[in-house]
Amino acid sequence: MLSAWFGHFLDKPLAPLAKRIPFDPNVITIAGLLVTAVAAVVIPANLVAGGFMILAGGAFDMLDGLIARTNGKRTQFGAFLDSTLDRYADSMLFIGVSWYFYKSGNSMGAFMSVGGLVGSLVISYARARAEGLGIDCKVGILERPERVILLAFGCISGLLFPVIILIFLLSHFTVIQRIVHVRKQLRS
Repeated sequence: MLSAWFGHFLDKPLAPLAKRIPFDPNVITIAGLLVTAVAAVVIPANLVAGGFMILAGGAFDMLDGLIARTNGKRTQFGAFLDSTLDRYADSMLFIGVSWYFYKSGNSMGAFMSVGGLVGSLVISYARARAEGLGIDCKVGILERPERVILLAFGCISGLLFPVIILIFLLSHFTVIQRIVHVRKQLRS
């Protein structure tokens, strides 16, 4: 949803910065995964610090594509690597959040976190499967940027439980939106 509205609006203002970054975009992608892995481990110990680490990992995720586009280094492998490592990053974050709730004795929060993880993975799978059928499937209310922002907000604000319930519900709603979209596309 955010991607559809904002797209690459930061490309132009951040292009001078991107041109000065000497690293291959794939290195930035891997660094982002490592930052996110640290966030997942920090979340159970310190929610606020974990929330800021989530934002840092999200910044790397934004930068890798910007560097690739700005410096003419877009590749099919880079797109594949980014999408694949995003699934690992999502999984790590939800596991970290689930661990936080488990340590806090909030079994419902832990359950909702696992359910949110399942929803986020199926959102991605539905898009990939639709694209494999030749159907563009970027529809839905809760894509990865929204999940990352919501998780960071939940950690930083201390409102993680209501946020994880929202992510759980909206993730599965997004899957339904994608199923309906693909069905309509295949019928027309």
